[in-house]
Amino acid sequence: MSTISRELINPEGMHPAPGFSHVTVAEGSRVAYLAGQVALAPDFSVVGSDLREQTVAAMENVGRALEAVGASWDQVVRRTIYTTTPREYEVITAAIEQVQGSQEHPAQTIIGVTGLAVEGLLIEIEVTAVMA
Repeated sequence: MSTISRELINPEGMHPAPGFSHVTVAEGSRVAYLAGQVALAPDFSVVGSDLREQTVAAMENVGRALEAVGASWDQVVRRTIYTTTPREYEVITAAIEQVQGSQEHPAQTIIGVTGLAVEGLLIEIEVTAVMA
């Protein structure tokens, strides 16, 4: 039986990594690429009116997608965040940690955007997971 191995690395001589790791090294036999998840309810209504609430809702949707493929948070090796407020990374990080129940973060990029696909959305989160 295969096992997943995930190593989070922050090399010396690089700036601190608040809410992410500079490098993730993963070994496994199955890879899941999750589409960007946003703060939308099943009825397509926007969940939450601020960045924290929407990040929690988007991460809960990521969690549902991970569960559907039999993956967990500790198998996430890459996270890309698209947001209209990229400088609010502390709010984003706190909300992510609340949902995943951990302060461990994979390699991550935050990208500032002028808007997302549905009016009122502030954040979209996509991840890649490696599983056994």
